[in-house]
Amino acid sequence: MLKDRLTTLLGAATLLSLLVAIALGLSAPLDVNQGSLVRVMFLHVPSAWMSYLAYVGTGVFGLLYLLKRDRRWDRLAMASAEIGVLFTIVVLIGGMLWAKPTWGVYWTWDARLTTTALSLVVYGGYLLIRNLIDDPDRRARVSAVVGLVGTLYVPINYMAVEWWRGVHQTQTLRLLGKPSFEAAPIYGWVLLVATVAFTILYVYLLRVRGILAVREEAREERELLGDLNLKGETIRG
Repeated sequence: MLKDRLTTLLGAATLLSLLVAIALGLSAPLDVNQGSLVRVMFLHVPSAWMSYLAYVGTGVFGLLYLLKRDRRWDRLAMASAEIGVLFTIVVLIGGMLWAKPTWGVYWTWDARLTTTALSLVVYGGYLLIRNLIDDPDRRARVSAVVGLVGTLYVPINYMAVEWWRGVHQTQTLRLLGKPSFEAAPIYGWVLLVATVAFTILYVYLLRVRGILAVREEAREERELLGDLNLKGETIRG
């Protein structure tokens, strides 16, 4: 049930952490050059992290399904993909709101932006495939393969600003070589708290969507069983 203790605790932790992140974001000093526009970063960067986490989760859960053949992993892979698509849309909207006053346009075909938009095509296709295949086991196998291949998006998108230099700034958090944070230190704490909050949010959404997926799968099996019984009665009749 959705009202189990763990789900409730995750929901409470999500709400509390998000409120703390919002409070820190609103109280952070304005940037010298960007003014209050810098606060878009406090949503944009954690949302990007959330999409990476979700897409990697889709690949990992898909791999676990291929190894274990347990449909629980397939359900989690689907849930993670839906979360990834949702927060990729948030990333694009936040980026466009920041880009217009900064670059003068809402959109440009920069490598980072283009690969981010392409992820919607990849994972939108992933979700579409799931709706087109009726057989649950075949659907899970095909989806797992697509999810694994789609995970390549994460390193490509992260490195896009290094491999194909464009108007997009370099990584806010540089992980390769000498790790560095490309922003004022005061903003680092806000981003850290916001990223932790979004990570907890991911776990919470994953759990809730997974529970709903169990119910959907049970209903699908009941409907399939009902169709089989109806066909059996028709044949006997």
